[in-house]
Amino acid sequence: MHKKTAFVVLALAATLLARPAAADAVADFYKGKTLTVVVGFPPGGLNDISARLVARHIVKYLPGAPRSLVQNMPGAGGLTSTNFLYNIAPKDGTTIGGILRSIPQTAYLGDPNIRFDPAKFLWLGSTSSFADDAYALFIMASRPITSWEDLKRPGKRLMIGAVGVDIKLTFSLFTKEALGLNVDITHGYQGTAQLFLAMQNGEIDGQFNSLSSTKAAQSALWRDKQFRVLVQYGRATRHAELPDAPTGREIVTNPEDLALLTFVEAPLYMSLPFAAPPGVPAERIAALRAAFDQAHKDPEFLAEAARSELDVSPINGDQVAKLVDDMSKVPPAVVEKFKTISTLR
Repeated sequence: MHKKTAFVVLALAATLLARPAAADAVADFYKGKTLTVVVGFPPGGLNDISARLVARHIVKYLPGAPRSLVQNMPGAGGLTSTNFLYNIAPKDGTTIGGILRSIPQTAYLGDPNIRFDPAKFLWLGSTSSFADDAYALFIMASRPITSWEDLKRPGKRLMIGAVGVDIKLTFSLFTKEALGLNVDITHGYQGTAQLFLAMQNGEIDGQFNSLSSTKAAQSALWRDKQFRVLVQYGRATRHAELPDAPTGREIVTNPEDLALLTFVEAPLYMSLPFAAPPGVPAERIAALRAAFDQAHKDPEFLAEAARSELDVSPINGDQVAKLVDDMSKVPPAVVEKFKTISTLR
């Protein structure tokens, strides 16, 4: 009995001694280094704003107090930066990335440009779980279309802009094909900011975007009621700030389209995810995850997010990994239906 007690005491002591040693090793590694946060879009959009916010605050909670740097790497609707993070970025904990929420789903659809396995990323968490947000079709209020019902009538059409094979395109296609609205789609823009400029100069009529992103990036136009919202997704009920726009679930009329909508909406619930590449040592991933979680509780982080109109409803790395895993298990029939309305077919 005494031997067993002595063994337990020694084991506990060893564990307690190991924890400071591991923390010291992480601190020694990060001391004097720079944490690079890669983002796949130009400055000004939601992904860039959130990446800069995370970069400023995560380093406050990393042992060793490294500096931070945001590296914009636009291209292919976020695929360029994601492929870089997975295959080329240092796998030592000095590089993380803000990943476009739709990219894991795109990988499971078989996009030939994918050079990564979403399940092998080391997910740190997501700034937003879309708890107080909506993904909506914003058009300029000066356009003659006043509701989604208008787009069911002959002669009424909208031109919607998108960015490569991304979530904007996904919801544009779903709205056109599943809801049967009269919309035309053009894609290949560099990002949300460029799309808003195209809306203002009359090149396109609107785009899909999150409410938080629109309020953050186009606060003056939002405040002056220059936008009209026709439909909103990612919600079971209408957002309090969009009471006149129905949810997609209000419009969908059959079970097959509802199953498809559930799959289409899945990326929204990990709305602003961050990850490290595979291969980063476990103790550094643990430190990055802890710092990510702590940063999202930081009063200065929350104040900055509020000023930027960002929805801060964080989930941790395990929760993001679960969402990614769920996407990989969607019934093949739903995936095939998705492909029939997408440019991935």
